[in-house]
Amino acid sequence: MKALVYTSQATIQVLDRPKPTIQAPTDAIIRLLHASICGTDLHILKGDVPSAQPGRILGHEGVGVIDAVGAAVQDLGVGDRVLISCMTSCGGCRFCQRGLPSHCVTGGWVLGNTIDGTQAEFVRVPHATLSLHRLPAGIDPRAALAISDSLPTGLECGVLSANVQPGCSVVIVGAGPVGIAALLTARLYSPSLVVMVDLDEARLATARKLGANVTVNSSAPDARQQLLALTEELGFDAVIEAVGIPATFALCQKLVAVGGRIANVGVHGTSADLHLERLWDRNISIHMSLVNATTTPLLLRLVESGMLDIGSLVTHQGVTAYKTFQAAAHHQTLKVAIDFDIA
Repeated sequence: MKALVYTSQATIQVLDRPKPTIQAPTDAIIRLLHASICGTDLHILKGDVPSAQPGRILGHEGVGVIDAVGAAVQDLGVGDRVLISCMTSCGGCRFCQRGLPSHCVTGGWVLGNTIDGTQAEFVRVPHATLSLHRLPAGIDPRAALAISDSLPTGLECGVLSANVQPGCSVVIVGAGPVGIAALLTARLYSPSLVVMVDLDEARLATARKLGANVTVNSSAPDARQQLLALTEELGFDAVIEAVGIPATFALCQKLVAVGGRIANVGVHGTSADLHLERLWDRNISIHMSLVNATTTPLLLRLVESGMLDIGSLVTHQGVTAYKTFQAAAHHQTLKVAIDFDIA
């Protein structure tokens, strides 16, 4: 089979690899229809994720058709069209029982990290019963890529961690796929103000189309002043960091209101400063997490019912997906789709 393989730092190649086989009774083999690229994949290419070694097939997002199942897989069968969760979950370990499958002792973030991932014609998915979701017929399979990772990450690590509530003020720093996912899911909770911050005017325009009340370009010399003026200098109740660099985390600390919450969603490859000398008396909370993807069934229902429109999230597809995603500003890219020959 053809696969996208991380071969060395900053290098990915299309290579021939053996088709995966069932290794445990709980496994399933999926024939991919569509896969996608996450910002975390770019961190792997930069060398920020040492657990992902050269030779690894990347990818933890995908939609496909079940090709084979192990004897212990329940309620799923060959031919079912499924969404692959970015997190695999055994359901029985101490972390899964606490609702933290991202730390599952035999699963978690393994696809495209410690085992071969979804950017290939076939993938082996461990713990398939809890790690695959049957895809409703009414959901476009390419658009559904956003439900593998971006949407649950935006909702769980962003919106829920920031405690978005009716009538509150929200600022999202970073208008990439996860930031846009946080925007879409934040609006489900009826905040009074949602502000999107980014350097890319095209992404800010997309954010306005998808419901941001105000957008601010963070390259403006007075960006912080513009943002605080929107809250009468009080700051924002919910602050969501969706980039993962020291400058954006520092900005978030300057924007949070007394009693507010900062939710860090971005993947940080370098250290970032925490300014306790300014924050210690403000009664704030800072929350950071890896997505558990426990909200995936809810998100599928919301999309199927029409309450959540994800049609704008996947903007590009094709064999040059990595180059397109790495130059997202130039191509006006959110999510990219890698489409497989399904003839």
